[in-house]
Amino acid sequence: MKRLKTVCGVLLLALLISNVWSMSKWSESRGVYDDICYLRQAHLFKRFGASGFDTNVARDDDHYLQQKLKQINFPAWNDLTKAPCHTLMPASNKWVMQYPPGTGFMLALFPAGFQVIPLYVLASVVIFGLALIALAYAATRYSVALAGVFGLVAIYLMINPTKASYSVAPTMMVCALAGFLTAKLFAGGDRHRILLTAAIGLLIGISVDFRLPNLFLAAGYFLFLFVSFLIARNWDAFVQGFWFGLAFLAGIAPTLIANAINAGSPFSTTYGSGDVVAPELNSGILRQYLGDPQFLLLAIAIMWTMVLWRSRDRSGTRQAALVVAANLAVNLIFFMTHPIFTAYYTMPIAMLSLWTLLFATLDGDREAAADKSALPQPAKA
Repeated sequence: MKRLKTVCGVLLLALLISNVWSMSKWSESRGVYDDICYLRQAHLFKRFGASGFDTNVARDDDHYLQQKLKQINFPAWNDLTKAPCHTLMPASNKWVMQYPPGTGFMLALFPAGFQVIPLYVLASVVIFGLALIALAYAATRYSVALAGVFGLVAIYLMINPTKASYSVAPTMMVCALAGFLTAKLFAGGDRHRILLTAAIGLLIGISVDFRLPNLFLAAGYFLFLFVSFLIARNWDAFVQGFWFGLAFLAGIAPTLIANAINAGSPFSTTYGSGDVVAPELNSGILRQYLGDPQFLLLAIAIMWTMVLWRSRDRSGTRQAALVVAANLAVNLIFFMTHPIFTAYYTMPIAMLSLWTLLFATLDGDREAAADKSALPQPAKA
């Protein structure tokens, strides 16, 4: 089995190197509106520091945004009131960026002009590291193969469809970490329970700073903790839910600050009317999802959840399956009734679910292998 793990590790490393080589050839001038806006947020952080939360187009006195728009031949490049990804806030009469600040902040960590490539490389290395941890956890040939195949797919996804939006790369990284910790939370019993719960809440909150719809990634956790409290009615259940909520609130604090500065209130959105619409079941949107690779990942997550639920409850696998099931249900309802489709909208919930299920399965296999090794062995003749 050690040889199999080594082969899988080498394959994972080879794919990571291939991805990094491909990423090294990427351009930050793809002509995509979202790219320009995320890079503008990074430029504001680099130029103004913490004051970069204020995305008022009036602050473009160095003409950074205008130059970016001119480079892609945007028709009204010199009229910033028509800049893409910016909306008018009636209360303040300011044109501000619609996106939360997390993606721009991550890009700002790297040198101007060389920000996208290192962000994707960092996220890919984190995914690679967690794939290696999964290999190390695998206790049977089956689980080694499972971890190896999963790792290869997860690393590949950092190219396609993650490349489609800069916000997805850090989201995938955070979802992988949160999935790992979620499995550990239920596998570890009461050990470090509050610490793990708070860490998961913080990570899910931080994911909202990258993409606002990631807010729904917390739904399954809140539902599980709330129902657990209603059933247990004890102090421990209350404290666990409290720390998750508090850590989640701390994680989304940058978005709340940005909303307060740009929209006038922490709970006011900077998104335009086209994105803030009532849910409506749309057969066209459903067909697009059914024909997209996202559907395969979601279908695997749903079936895997059912298998874990029906299996013997080792290492808290059923509890992990309940959280995943609740999360999948809420997120699928939201995205299947949202009037806009993209190739990456459901990737966060798919990967958060799959990483959780992977490590929950590996923990269960380790416990089963340990139980088997503890059984009395037949005496040799």
